[in-house]
Amino acid sequence: MIAALKRCATQRLLARLRNAKFMMNTFVVYVENKPGVLTRVASLFRRRAFNIDSLTVGRTEKPEVSRMTITVDADYDQARRIEANLYKLVNVMLVENITHEPSIVRDLAMIKVAATHEARSHVLELASVFRARVVDVAPESLTIEITGAEDKIDGLLEVLRPYGVMEMVRTGIVAMRRGSKSSGAVTTTVVASAEASGENVSYSV
Repeated sequence: MIAALKRCATQRLLARLRNAKFMMNTFVVYVENKPGVLTRVASLFRRRAFNIDSLTVGRTEKPEVSRMTITVDADYDQARRIEANLYKLVNVMLVENITHEPSIVRDLAMIKVAATHEARSHVLELASVFRARVVDVAPESLTIEITGAEDKIDGLLEVLRPYGVMEMVRTGIVAMRRGSKSSGAVTTTVVASAEASGENVSYSV
Protein backbone atom coordinates (compact mmCIF):
# COMPACT_ATOMS: atom_id res chain seq x y z
CA MET A 1 0.00 0.00 0.00
CA ILE A 2 2.76 2.44 0.98
CA ALA A 3 4.75 1.53 -2.12
CA ALA A 4 1.70 2.17 -4.31
CA LEU A 5 1.17 5.60 -2.69
CA LYS A 6 4.82 6.47 -3.28
CA ARG A 7 4.53 5.48 -6.94
CA CYS A 8 1.41 7.62 -7.34
CA ALA A 9 3.11 10.60 -5.71
CA THR A 10 6.14 10.15 -7.96
CA GLN A 11 3.97 9.94 -11.06
CA ARG A 12 2.09 13.11 -10.07
CA LEU A 13 5.39 14.93 -9.53
CA LEU A 14 6.71 13.83 -12.91
CA ALA A 15 3.46 14.91 -14.58
CA ARG A 16 3.73 18.38 -13.02
CA LEU A 17 7.34 18.67 -14.14
CA ARG A 18 6.47 17.65 -17.70
CA ASN A 19 3.68 20.21 -17.84
CA ALA A 20 5.85 22.95 -16.37
CA LYS A 21 6.79 25.85 -18.58
CA PHE A 22 10.33 26.87 -19.33
CA MET A 23 12.52 27.39 -16.30
CA MET A 24 16.21 27.85 -15.60
CA ASN A 25 17.86 24.44 -15.23
CA THR A 26 21.21 23.99 -13.50
CA PHE A 27 23.47 21.19 -14.74
CA VAL A 28 26.65 20.06 -13.03
CA VAL A 29 28.90 18.29 -15.54
CA TYR A 30 32.10 16.47 -14.62
CA VAL A 31 34.53 16.22 -17.52
CA GLU A 32 38.12 15.24 -18.16
CA ASN A 33 40.55 18.08 -17.74
CA LYS A 34 41.71 18.06 -21.37
CA PRO A 35 41.93 20.61 -24.22
CA GLY A 36 38.83 21.00 -26.38
CA VAL A 37 36.26 19.73 -23.88
CA LEU A 38 34.66 23.15 -23.35
CA THR A 39 34.33 23.66 -27.10
CA ARG A 40 32.57 20.32 -27.55
CA VAL A 41 30.10 21.03 -24.75
CA ALA A 42 29.33 24.53 -26.01
CA SER A 43 28.91 23.22 -29.56
CA LEU A 44 26.31 20.72 -28.38
CA PHE A 45 24.11 23.54 -27.10
CA ARG A 46 24.68 25.58 -30.25
CA ARG A 47 23.71 22.70 -32.56
CA ARG A 48 20.48 22.17 -30.66
CA ALA A 49 19.66 25.89 -30.49
CA PHE A 50 19.77 26.15 -26.69
CA ASN A 51 20.99 29.43 -25.27
CA ILE A 52 23.42 29.02 -22.38
CA ASP A 53 22.55 31.57 -19.72
CA SER A 54 25.65 30.88 -17.64
CA LEU A 55 28.65 28.57 -17.92
CA THR A 56 31.48 28.26 -15.43
CA VAL A 57 34.28 25.71 -15.46
CA GLY A 58 37.12 25.01 -13.08
CA ARG A 59 39.24 22.33 -11.52
CA THR A 60 37.93 20.02 -8.81
CA GLU A 61 39.68 18.31 -5.92
CA LYS A 62 41.01 15.84 -8.54
CA PRO A 63 43.51 17.36 -11.02
CA GLU A 64 42.30 15.14 -13.86
CA VAL A 65 38.65 16.20 -13.47
CA SER A 66 37.03 19.57 -14.20
CA ARG A 67 33.55 20.63 -13.18
CA MET A 68 31.18 22.70 -15.30
CA THR A 69 28.10 24.48 -13.97
CA ILE A 70 25.71 25.24 -16.83
CA THR A 71 22.38 27.05 -16.58
CA VAL A 72 19.96 26.93 -19.51
CA ASP A 73 16.30 27.86 -19.95
CA ALA A 74 14.40 24.67 -20.85
CA ASP A 75 11.28 22.71 -20.03
CA TYR A 76 11.25 19.24 -18.45
CA ASP A 77 11.56 17.24 -21.69
CA GLN A 78 14.26 19.50 -23.09
CA ALA A 79 16.25 19.24 -19.87
CA ARG A 80 16.12 15.45 -20.11
CA ARG A 81 17.34 15.58 -23.71
CA ILE A 82 20.17 17.93 -22.77
CA GLU A 83 21.30 15.54 -20.04
CA ALA A 84 21.17 12.55 -22.40
CA ASN A 85 23.08 14.38 -25.13
CA LEU A 86 25.77 15.54 -22.73
CA TYR A 87 26.38 11.92 -21.78
CA LYS A 88 27.03 11.12 -25.44
CA LEU A 89 30.01 13.43 -25.55
CA VAL A 90 33.48 11.99 -25.21
CA ASN A 91 35.24 13.26 -22.05
CA VAL A 92 31.96 13.69 -20.14
CA MET A 93 32.06 11.56 -17.00
CA LEU A 94 28.98 12.53 -15.02
CA VAL A 95 25.96 14.82 -15.54
CA GLU A 96 23.60 15.95 -12.77
CA ASN A 97 20.58 18.22 -13.04
CA ILE A 98 20.39 19.79 -9.57
CA THR A 99 17.57 22.22 -10.40
CA HIS A 100 15.18 20.56 -7.96
CA GLU A 101 17.83 19.57 -5.40
CA PRO A 102 18.57 21.56 -2.23
CA SER A 103 21.63 23.47 -3.41
CA ILE A 104 24.00 26.28 -2.56
CA VAL A 105 24.22 28.67 -5.52
CA ARG A 106 26.69 31.54 -5.72
CA ASP A 107 27.56 34.20 -8.28
CA LEU A 108 30.27 36.85 -8.08
CA ALA A 109 30.03 40.29 -9.65
CA MET A 110 32.15 43.42 -9.80
CA ILE A 111 30.19 46.61 -10.43
CA LYS A 112 31.80 49.95 -11.26
CA VAL A 113 29.41 52.72 -10.35
CA ALA A 114 29.73 56.47 -10.78
CA ALA A 115 30.16 58.03 -7.36
CA THR A 116 30.70 61.75 -7.03
CA HIS A 117 31.65 63.25 -3.70
CA GLU A 118 27.98 63.94 -2.90
CA ALA A 119 26.73 60.44 -3.79
CA ARG A 120 29.64 58.40 -2.44
CA SER A 121 28.25 57.98 1.07
CA HIS A 122 24.92 56.72 -0.30
CA VAL A 123 26.65 54.17 -2.55
CA LEU A 124 28.78 52.94 0.34
CA GLU A 125 25.68 52.58 2.50
CA LEU A 126 23.91 50.52 -0.18
CA ALA A 127 26.96 48.28 -0.54
CA SER A 128 26.95 47.72 3.21
CA VAL A 129 23.26 46.77 3.22
CA PHE A 130 23.94 44.08 0.59
CA ARG A 131 27.13 42.94 2.39
CA ALA A 132 29.25 43.89 -0.60
CA ARG A 133 32.72 45.37 -0.37
CA VAL A 134 34.54 48.14 -2.17
CA VAL A 135 37.62 46.84 -4.00
CA ASP A 136 38.66 50.01 -5.86
CA VAL A 137 38.23 53.72 -5.29
CA ALA A 138 38.69 56.38 -7.97
CA PRO A 139 37.90 60.11 -7.89
CA GLU A 140 34.65 59.64 -9.81
CA SER A 141 33.78 55.97 -9.26
CA LEU A 142 33.71 53.01 -6.90
CA THR A 143 34.12 49.35 -7.81
CA ILE A 144 32.03 47.03 -5.66
CA GLU A 145 32.45 43.28 -5.32
CA ILE A 146 29.47 41.16 -4.27
CA THR A 147 29.04 37.42 -3.88
CA GLY A 148 25.72 35.67 -3.44
CA ALA A 149 22.65 34.33 -5.16
CA GLU A 150 21.65 35.86 -8.48
CA ASP A 151 18.66 37.73 -7.04
CA LYS A 152 20.88 39.39 -4.43
CA ILE A 153 23.24 40.67 -7.13
CA ASP A 154 20.31 41.77 -9.29
CA GLY A 155 18.89 43.66 -6.31
CA LEU A 156 22.12 45.58 -5.71
CA LEU A 157 22.42 46.33 -9.41
CA GLU A 158 18.94 47.84 -9.52
CA VAL A 159 19.49 50.19 -6.58
CA LEU A 160 22.85 51.32 -8.04
CA ARG A 161 21.49 52.10 -11.51
CA PRO A 162 20.22 55.59 -10.58
CA TYR A 163 23.81 56.57 -9.68
CA GLY A 164 25.13 55.31 -13.04
CA VAL A 165 26.51 51.81 -13.54
CA MET A 166 29.60 52.27 -15.70
CA GLU A 167 30.68 48.66 -16.05
CA MET A 168 29.79 45.23 -14.68
CA VAL A 169 31.25 41.74 -14.93
CA ARG A 170 29.81 38.52 -13.52
CA THR A 171 31.42 35.11 -13.20
CA GLY A 172 28.25 33.06 -13.67
CA ILE A 173 26.89 30.73 -11.03
CA VAL A 174 28.57 27.84 -9.31
CA ALA A 175 26.35 25.38 -7.49
CA MET A 176 26.76 22.52 -5.04
CA ARG A 177 24.19 20.25 -3.45
CA ARG A 178 23.62 20.71 0.26
CA GLY A 179 24.40 18.01 2.80
CA SER A 180 26.98 15.24 2.84
CA LYS A 181 25.98 13.68 -0.49
CA SER A 182 28.73 14.17 -3.04
CA SER A 183 29.54 13.19 -6.60
CA GLY A 184 33.21 12.88 -5.78
CA ALA A 185 32.99 9.17 -5.08
CA VAL A 186 31.43 8.57 -8.49
CA THR A 187 34.15 10.39 -10.39
CA THR A 188 36.83 8.69 -8.29
CA THR A 189 35.39 5.29 -9.20
CA VAL A 190 35.29 6.13 -12.91
CA VAL A 191 38.85 7.43 -12.96
CA ALA A 192 40.25 4.59 -10.86
CA SER A 193 38.58 1.85 -12.89
CA ALA A 194 39.78 3.36 -16.17
CA GLU A 195 43.32 3.75 -14.93
CA ALA A 196 43.35 0.20 -13.59
CA SER A 197 42.35 -1.17 -16.99
CA GLY A 198 44.85 1.05 -18.80
CA GLU A 199 42.09 2.74 -20.80
CA ASN A 200 41.47 6.38 -21.52
CA VAL A 201 39.26 7.98 -18.86
CA SER A 202 36.76 9.20 -21.43
CA TYR A 203 33.72 7.22 -22.49
CA SER A 204 30.44 7.82 -24.25
CA VAL A 205 26.95 6.49 -23.74
